[in-house]
Amino acid sequence: MASTSVVDLRDVVAVVDRFPALAGVTLRIGSGEVVLVRGPNGAGKTTLLRLCAGLLGLTAGDASVLGVDLRTSASAVRRRVGLLGHASFLYADLTVAENARFWGRATGVSDADAVAALDRLEVAQRIRDLPVRSLSTGQRRRVSLAVAVARRPELWLLDEPHAGLDSGGRDLVDALVAEAAAAGATVMFASHELERAESVAQRAVTIVGGVITDGGESEPEPPADGERASRSGTDLSGTDLSGTDLSGTDLSGTDLSGTDLSGADRGP
Repeated sequence: MASTSVVDLRDVVAVVDRFPALAGVTLRIGSGEVVLVRGPNGAGKTTLLRLCAGLLGLTAGDASVLGVDLRTSASAVRRRVGLLGHASFLYADLTVAENARFWGRATGVSDADAVAALDRLEVAQRIRDLPVRSLSTGQRRRVSLAVAVARRPELWLLDEPHAGLDSGGRDLVDALVAEAAAAGATVMFASHELERAESVAQRAVTIVGGVITDGGESEPEPPADGERASRSGTDLSGTDLSGTDLSGTDLSGTDLSGTDLSGADRGP
């Protein structure tokens, strides 16, 4: 699918453990935007970020990130994005400095740039030779952020980036997001700290029950010849959803013609 957007998702369905965590997401994000993804627990925020990072396949719909078709070439997008998740992905037995060098070399970052990122995140010199397992939650978060910053990703995907940080650390995250956008990167982040997050973001999108309910379109493009103009319902025709848990999922207006729902739990 051709697109000039950094993120272009159309009617995307993603199933996690037989549950449709994304149930027809349409979202477009332009270059240089800072976009907040908000919604209740279990709404699909983390799943959405993982999909955009190329770490989760889609069951239906179309998805392009940085011009890469996630259906066919998801691995090609992984080196170009920086994902900060709930887990640190740091090696507990390695020191802070060793982790920074390891992850830097794994992603083509020089040792000098890895150290510079630790400096930028104000990771204290006194803890750089300590094993990660001995760090506090906030210290681990700063190191994880440094690893992501060192990569200079084109697309930042941040899941609760302020979590575990003190006031100074949270201000630092806000400054990093602003710097990334000013340098031309795109930032997409999920947060429950709405007052702070909304002051950082240029716009917000709301996801509920695996569906974007507000703010999903940026700079809408006219539909191509032969493409339906309305996306009020998700087209799942011909999709195999057998054995999928659909309970609690709103599929009103969805085209299910030819869809295999054998064994699917559709609730009461």
